[in-house]
Parts: sequence; C-alpha cells; structure tokens
Amino acid sequence: MASRSARRTGKLPSLDERLTHTMVAHPLLFVLLALSALWLRGQGPQVAEKAAIFDHAQAAFLKHDYSAAEAAFREVLRLDPHSVAALSNLGVVYIREQKFGDAIQTLTKAQKLDPALPGITLNLGLAYYESQDFARAVPEFLRVLHAQTGNYQARYLLGLSYFLEDEYKDALQTLKPLASREEQDLDFLFILGICYGKSKQVEASQKTFDQMLLVGGDTAHIHLLMGKAYVDLFENQNAISELERAITLDPHLGFAHYNLGVVYQRMGRFDLADKEFQTEITLTPHEPWSYENRGEIRLDQGHPELAVGFFQEALVRNSHLPESLAGMGRAYVQVGQAGRAIPYLRQALAIEPNNAGFHYQLGQAYLKSGQREEAVKEFALAEKLQAASRNKQAEALSGKLPLPPVPQP
Repeated sequence: MASRSARRTGKLPSLDERLTHTMVAHPLLFVLLALSALWLRGQGPQVAEKAAIFDHAQAAFLKHDYSAAEAAFREVLRLDPHSVAALSNLGVVYIREQKFGDAIQTLTKAQKLDPALPGITLNLGLAYYESQDFARAVPEFLRVLHAQTGNYQARYLLGLSYFLEDEYKDALQTLKPLASREEQDLDFLFILGICYGKSKQVEASQKTFDQMLLVGGDTAHIHLLMGKAYVDLFENQNAISELERAITLDPHLGFAHYNLGVVYQRMGRFDLADKEFQTEITLTPHEPWSYENRGEIRLDQGHPELAVGFFQEALVRNSHLPESLAGMGRAYVQVGQAGRAIPYLRQALAIEPNNAGFHYQLGQAYLKSGQREEAVKEFALAEKLQAASRNKQAEALSGKLPLPPVPQP
C-alpha cells in the first residue's frame, strides 16, 4: 500500500514532516551502552583500547557530535565486528544523521545477534518509520509491544504507522489507550478524530474535534487542523468553512490556501482551486504540491502543454513524486509524444508498482508508440489491479497535515 506521503494529497505545515522526522531515544539504549562498556573492560585482548574508544563514542553521541560518534563506533566494530552494543548505537547515530538505509542495515545485524533486546527492535522500527517505510515499521513495533506491553513509544509509533498506511481501524485500536494521556496534544487529537471519522464513529470524531478546539482556541492553526481533518473526511463544506476562517485569522498561513484549493479541485471548481494554489505558491514556494495540482487542473482542462511546465516545477522540488511523474507521462501522450511519456510513467511505477492507473497510462503510451506487445502486458496488469485501485481512488485528493512529534520517554 502506498504511504500517505507518497500520494498527491492536501497538506499542513508539516504534520508529515514532523511525524516522519522524529527521534525516540529508548532508555534501554543507554543501559546497553553502559553495560557494554563494562563488558568490554573485563574481557580479552585489546580490552582497554575498545573500552576507551567505546567511551569516546558514547560521550560524542551524548554531545550530539554524531560524526565523531559514528567514527568511534565503527572503530569498535573493526576491533570487534560482533559487538551488539556498537552495532545498536551506530544504528542510532545513523538515524540521527538521517542515513536511514545504513541505520536499517546496521540495526538488522544487531537484532540478529540479540533478537531478544526490545531496544534494538524499537530503533529498527524507528529507522523504517523515519525512511517512510511504514509497512515494515509495523511488525517491528508489534514485536516490541509483544515483549513489553506497556511500551508507550512503541504503541504511539505503531499507531502513527497504521495511520500513515491508511489503516484507520488498526490505528484507532492502537491509539485509543493513549487518549487520556494525550488529551491536550493537538496533533494526537487531530489523528484520533480522523481515525474515528474514517471508522464511521461520527459522534466520537466530533467529540475529539471539539476537544481540539477547546485545547487550541480560536486560532488560525487550529482552524487549519480542523479544515484538514474535514478534507480527509470528505466533508467539503465544513472544510471550506474552517479553512476560510484560518485564512481570515492569518492570510499568510502556509498550507491553508493549498487545502482549500484541494477541496475546490475535488468539487470541480477549477478556477477557484487554481487561484488558491497560485496564492499558496507565493507563501510556500519550495513545496511541490501546488505545482502538481495546477498541472492536474491543466490536464483536466485539456491543456497538456501547459501541464508539463507545472509538473516539471514540482519535480524540481521533489524528483520522486509519482503523480507528477505520471502527469508528465499523460501530458506527453496527449500532445502526441508517447515515446517521451514512457520513461516518466516507468519512474512513477518504480515508486508505486501496484498503481493500476499508472499501468494503464503506460499501456496507452506503449500502444501509441507502436509497442503493442508491451501495451498488452500493461493493460493486463492494470485490469488485475483495478479492483483494489477503485478503493483508493477516493483518497487521491485528500488533505495532509504535518505529522505530530513522538513523545520522549
């Protein structure tokens, strides 16, 4: 399943970014460091050297000097390649440095050497989470909760991972036990309210949103959060009211105009949508989303030659947007340049291989470029995936928000 962050959706000033760039330092990590340093001091040759380097790595880590910590932990591993402590903590250093691929590889090695230690598994789940591979994060957090049923961070991260995978019922079941503790946290209430709404628990959803208003007051940020929630729940008129209120309170608030544009685009009011996206670009010029949506509008209005420019602007800001890549492909097919469309559509499918629409569009590009055999394969794949795709079509234009921070232990 494609993650929320991988789809063209409405946003807020970065719920996604805050959720997906959160670091949890589990207490077991520091117990592990201390115990491992003691173990190093009491064993075999090179003991003093390893202990000294390990202590240096630990001190550098605690001072947030991650380059020095990385170098020192790697030196420990040169002397002792099977040091669980060095592997585990090097993995955490990689997370702090946002080297998520290295973190996953390193923590996986540590987990294989000591699969019973929940702290390693939690950090491995976090590495997957930070790399936005929420589907792989889920089983790691489940393993932690199986070993430690009261682990708060694992439960919170598991709930967020379910939410970001659009598994709203699982997210609700996971997060509800935390509700009394988080009743003053706006981001948590926002997510919980959407989960209730998506699970058809309308009264509980409204009660949660009322709590948001009570906690946050009549501020632009709160009305932006409320508007985004209604965008997600496809309550268009409520979304418009909340977003307009947010803009009234703060005309320069980022993402309010974008989300309002999403609602208008969904309703087929393209001129109003385009105006809101244009305004948003002046407020958040480094974000790709308004360019992407303006490209979609040009395609819907029958101006593919204009759509190309907007999709290119979006891809300059983020080269891994599947909808913009596919949009480039659709535009080139429509202007009679099917051969130029094929690479873009293949790139989009590399990111979302199970997207039926992308396979169908690639099939059209192959057909119009004379590659009939390849076209038939793509049409067959599209037909096979279409049933599952139908269930996701309604989510193609829904709002986004920044992702809430994960509480520290």
